[in-house]
Amino acid sequence: MNKLHISGMLSLVAMTTGCASIIHGQNQSLSVETRNKAAQVAGATCKLSNDKGTWYVTSPGSTTVHRSFEALSVRCEKDDLPPGLTTAKSSTKAMAFGNILFGGIIGAGVDIANGSAYDYPSLITVEMGETTETVIAPAPQAGTSPSEPARN
Repeated sequence: MNKLHISGMLSLVAMTTGCASIIHGQNQSLSVETRNKAAQVAGATCKLSNDKGTWYVTSPGSTTVHRSFEALSVRCEKDDLPPGLTTAKSSTKAMAFGNILFGGIIGAGVDIANGSAYDYPSLITVEMGETTETVIAPAPQAGTSPSEPARN
């Protein structure tokens, strides 16, 4: 093969591979904890599901899920307690927007299609007997801590 042909093939591979999928992949590790009136509940059986699959974990515990644009539904059950249900919203990673510049529309499309462009909260807390929604908290502004309000 000549150098021009090899260079063209490498360029095609680079253009069709998403940036986020190379760096973070399609899967994400996360932890699930269950609570009842602020007290930790151990031993609840939790089912996590989105359009990419279904996973099970016993709380408190960790599992690996497939990232998706769709929310992650988490239902936990334990004898003598009402079930808890939370919906963990996914957020688009900032890297996905940078991928449009560096990986082109094709790279961004790959990351969106395979879920690599999204993140779930790393810790999901399920309150037994309630239905809640979990979102990724925004990063604190420079010069502030999460417990301190932003100053103007």
